[in-house]
Amino acid sequence: MTLQDILKLAPVVPVLIIEEEAHAVPLAKALVAGGLYALEVTLRTPVALEAIRRIAGEVEGAVVGAGTITTAAARQSVADAGAKFGVSPGLIEGEGFDGPVPLLPGIATATELMWGLRAGYSHFKLFPANIVGGVGALKAFASPFPQAVFCPTGGVSLENAPDYLAQPNVICVGGSWVAPAQAVRDGDWGKITELARAASQLGKTA
Repeated sequence: MTLQDILKLAPVVPVLIIEEEAHAVPLAKALVAGGLYALEVTLRTPVALEAIRRIAGEVEGAVVGAGTITTAAARQSVADAGAKFGVSPGLIEGEGFDGPVPLLPGIATATELMWGLRAGYSHFKLFPANIVGGVGALKAFASPFPQAVFCPTGGVSLENAPDYLAQPNVICVGGSWVAPAQAVRDGDWGKITELARAASQLGKTA
């Protein structure tokens, strides 16, 4: 699958911080059951790589990716663990689109966007979306950079996601609200499936 194919699987890519390896598979299954298939496991905990490995091997329907990639070495590590895509909070010096896994780099300014386009990227994470202008920034980028496609992340919620998804240059949004930390700790997978199901319907019309 191309990065575009992956990002088009659902309107929301869950951004996951997995603290315990035992949570990885049931969490991923709950999200997939709710209709969210592309899952971003952030490299913010010691168990992140093993969580990616287990989801990749054990959860049918999940397309697992890795977030918080900040080095070329991390990009290779997540590929070795079975990740199908990577997400970075910014542009990584020397790293272009081609690599061990397709990368969705974060940008916050027009200058960064121009650097990313020159490096061969066409899809970007607007991050942190709520701080760098949100929908207004996306509208401003649309005219000078018509080739750029975005996944806004940072401060995105069930309430404001429709505003982002309504923008023609937005392919999906990233959000952590579909997997609340307390629900994960409690093993309340039913609640997470409900949240995922609501998120999966965003942007759809009757």
